[in-house]
Amino acid sequence: MKFALLLGFSHYQDFPALAQAAETAGFSSVSIPDSLFYPQTTESEYPYNDTQTIRNYINATAFIEPFIAMSTMAAVTSRIRFYPGVLKVPVRQPLILAKLLSSLAVVSNERVALGAGLSPWKEDFIYNGVPFERRGVLMDECIAIIRGVMSGEFFEFHSENYDFGPLKMNPVPATPIPILIGGHTTPALKRAAYLGDGWVSANSDFDTLAKLIGELNRYRQEYGTADRTDFEVHVNDAAARTVADFRRLAQLGATEAGWGYASAVRDRQGQIDAIKRFGDEVIAKYS
Repeated sequence: MKFALLLGFSHYQDFPALAQAAETAGFSSVSIPDSLFYPQTTESEYPYNDTQTIRNYINATAFIEPFIAMSTMAAVTSRIRFYPGVLKVPVRQPLILAKLLSSLAVVSNERVALGAGLSPWKEDFIYNGVPFERRGVLMDECIAIIRGVMSGEFFEFHSENYDFGPLKMNPVPATPIPILIGGHTTPALKRAAYLGDGWVSANSDFDTLAKLIGELNRYRQEYGTADRTDFEVHVNDAAARTVADFRRLAQLGATEAGWGYASAVRDRQGQIDAIKRFGDEVIAKYS
């Protein structure tokens, strides 16, 4: 199993130094959150934690657009991979998103994946003129468009939501960019099984992850994708601390486990030290 550094409690000015530290410590990936804006009021409930706690976090956190943030880190590293965990895909225009993704892949030597999700906040859709009630079909069509235009061949798409004639994007990466579907709902797990190259969990406890991965595997059997050996399962269990904890996650079928230092550790050197300790105490001993 591999390890991903989660930067949800870090400041964007520290991202390059933290990515370098993660690469040295043996992490395989860096994952960063996505948030477009903070609505003063919301109709929505956050499904993975207390809504007000999450709103307080979003209000107090400076979010850099993920492709900008990933670019700053890719520029000062050479091995580690980057992905948003997860990007709010259907509130973005898919051709522009594909251009951003393919450009970053090319300049980073293909060290990027797309963590793709919906948004639980209705305002992300409404304020961008995107129908919230069509978010599922928009998500599927966005993924189809992203994959199609990054083929390097002429591609066209026609639906009620997106309609364009043959076009070719250049440059595109030499190999397909993995698309990792996020979400715990039944539609999200099904989408990961039939459409994704992997699945990304939100923060969960071990028992919840066991249930979700079991459900995901049943859908993969149903959709005929269970034999894909390259399918990625990214998990985030905040209680996992020791080598034994992470081995238990691997036994569930996890291929990559997220880890982030305590939110109280805010200074850059403290975070770098925590990353190094995790590399020494867990990553180096895991194998």
